Amino acid sequence: MLTYSLRRLMWTPVLLVFVSFFVFLLGTYGPGDPVEIRLGNNYTPELAERLRDRLGLNDPFPVQYGRFLGRALRGDLGESLTFRGRDVITLIGPKLLTSAQLNVAGAIVAFGFGTPLGFYAAKRQGTWIDPSLVVGALVIFALPVFLTGPLAILVFAVNLDWVPVSGWGGLFDYRVVLPALTTGLPGIAVFVRLMRASTLDVLGQEYIQMARSKGLRASVVNYRHVARNALLPIITILGFTIAGLFGGSLITELIFGIPGIGRLALDSVFSRDYPVITALTLLGAVSLVVANLVIDIIYTLIDPRIRLR
Repeated sequence: MLTYSLRRLMWTPVLLVFVSFFVFLLGTYGPGDPVEIRLGNNYTPELAERLRDRLGLNDPFPVQYGRFLGRALRGDLGESLTFRGRDVITLIGPKLLTSAQLNVAGAIVAFGFGTPLGFYAAKRQGTWIDPSLVVGALVIFALPVFLTGPLAILVFAVNLDWVPVSGWGGLFDYRVVLPALTTGLPGIAVFVRLMRASTLDVLGQEYIQMARSKGLRASVVNYRHVARNALLPIITILGFTIAGLFGGSLITELIFGIPGIGRLALDSVFSRDYPVITALTLLGAVSLVVANLVIDIIYTLIDPRIRLR
């Protein structure tokens, strides 16, 4: 296991360098002129040329990329073009943390409810429970967020008065309940379908029949042989969930007034704030690489065949 994990760790910096290169390439040669955006109504060709020299935009591409990579390694991703005097890290840092907390809560709801329900549906195949859970999952998945969010507010906050709805207090505050439910509902449906299909596939394997014929208790067979093997495809989906922690949930954040990264990302696209867009793209790509590394390591903990490679 240690050798496998170290091998994966050695490839991670190489992947991150490739990711940073293509992100910087797209940000450099993408549409729009950052100097023109920064100067606004004060734009003149002479002033723009002086600003390009001061920012190093007239340097060759390898020089610009090397400077960008060196700053990125020190945690400096530049200065926002829209918010003058604000560096990108201090601008997006608190909003990324807020969006990550929201998505963690949504992932807990999706995985915590979807996986057991999918396993239960597979174990009840041939009864009315199985199709009922599948149909219910499809209905939940088809509901748009802009419908489930206000509906959750109306039912649980207005009519029942169970939880507050205004403001944001973090992951361990009661106000996270409704946003987490709204974010996690589509994921519940996904996990139900995947866990059911994976469990049915495992139940049909010969080693499950062998374990039962040896007289093992049903709980031991379900946990040690069925659930652990059925979770392998689910972990892959969890990897994408981890990668999307910092992506923000724009509609949910707008509905519940959560100061996350979704609205900032949208405004940055419209205002062509390239340092912010580049930073968010780079962080998203880095989180995907790190998520794949984490999932590969988790695979070794669940499947002993991988540890022996």
